[in-house]
Amino acid sequence: MPTDPAFQLDVSLRMLAAAALGAGLGLEREIHGHPAGMRTHMLVALGSAIFTILSIYGFPANTPGTTSSDPGRIAAQVVTGIGFLGAGAIVKYGASIRGLTTAGSLWVVAAVGLAAGAGAFFVAVTGTVIGLVALWPLHVIVQRLELAGGKTVHISLRLKKLDNFGAVSQLLLREHIEVRSVQSQKGRTGHDMDLEVRMGNRDRYTTFLADLEHLPGVEVESVTQAEEA
Repeated sequence: MPTDPAFQLDVSLRMLAAAALGAGLGLEREIHGHPAGMRTHMLVALGSAIFTILSIYGFPANTPGTTSSDPGRIAAQVVTGIGFLGAGAIVKYGASIRGLTTAGSLWVVAAVGLAAGAGAFFVAVTGTVIGLVALWPLHVIVQRLELAGGKTVHISLRLKKLDNFGAVSQLLLREHIEVRSVQSQKGRTGHDMDLEVRMGNRDRYTTFLADLEHLPGVEVESVTQAEEA
């Protein structure tokens, strides 16, 4: 690998660009409380850039006793290896799967790192901008569409007796609310139950929660909207 100052400065700028762009994409995940946040995305982009630089300059073809180098070989291994990291971000929660968006952002940030490492700064910056648009503004639009056509929420209940769930079931049927998953376990003071339901619209959502809180023997612990992670 060349050791002249101009080349070393160029390589350093590529790694800094990859780290900064990766941190920019990871910042959105960090703000929304996802496990793979700014540091993870930054490290993935930086590692991809370093691997790309090494694949291009680390094994020169004119070195005696070596064959011609193929920069695409290490890059291909990065693309394959990042799939395992992305798979680790995917979690099955009840009947739903969470973490697909984070896995996709890790895949994109690896590509951004590869582009920055190869010196394709325009491609790296453009990819980062498009990725941020997909993660942030489009997420807001999807949430608004879900408010009009329904949304998925997680409800945690504390039941004094398991028989009290009959009243909850009747309420769900009356409000025409789709139940996606039910998980229950016996506690010291009753039964803890987690529901994942699909609401129709905001008015029905408000009415259902108000009626749920007034059911005898039923205590609402928490209600959270399911997000694509």
